[in-house]
Amino acid sequence: MDLSTRYLGLELRNPLVASASPLSNTVDGVRRLADGGVGAIVLYSLFEEQLRREAAQNAELADAGTESFVETRSYFPAGADDEPGPRRYLSLVERAVAAVDIPVIASLNGSSTGGWTDYARALAEAGAAAIELNIYHLPGVPASASPSPFSPGRDVEQRHVDILTTVKAVAGVPVAVKLSPYFSSTGEIVLRLDRCGADGIVLFNRFLQPDIDPETLAVTAGFGLSSPAEGRLPRAWIALLAGRVSASLAATTGVEDPADVARYLLAGADVVMTASALIRHGTAYAGVLLDGLSDWMSRKGFAAVADARGLLSVPAGADEAYQRAGYVTTMQAANRGEGPW
Repeated sequence: MDLSTRYLGLELRNPLVASASPLSNTVDGVRRLADGGVGAIVLYSLFEEQLRREAAQNAELADAGTESFVETRSYFPAGADDEPGPRRYLSLVERAVAAVDIPVIASLNGSSTGGWTDYARALAEAGAAAIELNIYHLPGVPASASPSPFSPGRDVEQRHVDILTTVKAVAGVPVAVKLSPYFSSTGEIVLRLDRCGADGIVLFNRFLQPDIDPETLAVTAGFGLSSPAEGRLPRAWIALLAGRVSASLAATTGVEDPADVARYLLAGADVVMTASALIRHGTAYAGVLLDGLSDWMSRKGFAAVADARGLLSVPAGADEAYQRAGYVTTMQAANRGEGPW
């Protein structure tokens, strides 16, 4: 059974990729993920805020005539044996690459253009096989680069293009962009990023969704592990985009069992990313997902992942009427009481 695939121009032993999570914030965690069987690993993110804070503190010391390298404190707890901050991240990249024989992808998380994106060059020099840009930007929240909470949609899109272009100019390795589903035209922004040189598109990011506790009158954190139902939206868009862009398509969110991996491949994904399932069940669960995928391929007569990929994507000549027909059929079935509900 041939599970090999290509993602961002990289040869992977299988299409299962460990997405950025606390599991990949130490070398030991990276090693366990690789031993579990994944085809590639995305390291936990290095944040724009960390890089900006370090740059500001170093500038203050330079103005004071002090020759010293300042480390910022990570926004997330570091392991007891690791240094916090950007220098720790470079060290993690170097040591992770040396520890495993699969591609290690660095992750940069930010929301504006600026000098922090130059760090992409350092990540590539440290050995990262590629860089995943996690552009976490909520248009309704004022920011220094966008003072109004009513930013035009085109400005939000342009921000993504500008960040990608800046990173591509210095990285020297493939760059993927992790998108949210909240665009007025997801297809158009993907096409713009594709034309601007994105090597991959990751669909979709999950935003932090805080809630309000009416008893304590406080805002509560609201980020949980994904559920299988959340995979329907990214699958729909992957099925629409497959074969229509040059960039690799990575699926993420809603992977819990081998059937979810198969669904994404049938939709047209080049790779299937997961973090929640590995956090719930342990890194060895990657083997369960891959064994299940192999069993499914064998039952369906697929000798290679390529045989199944995109089999159920939207046909190239399909128009709006084709897509509307599926919607109408589903609604009519619901009215007849047919379905899993």
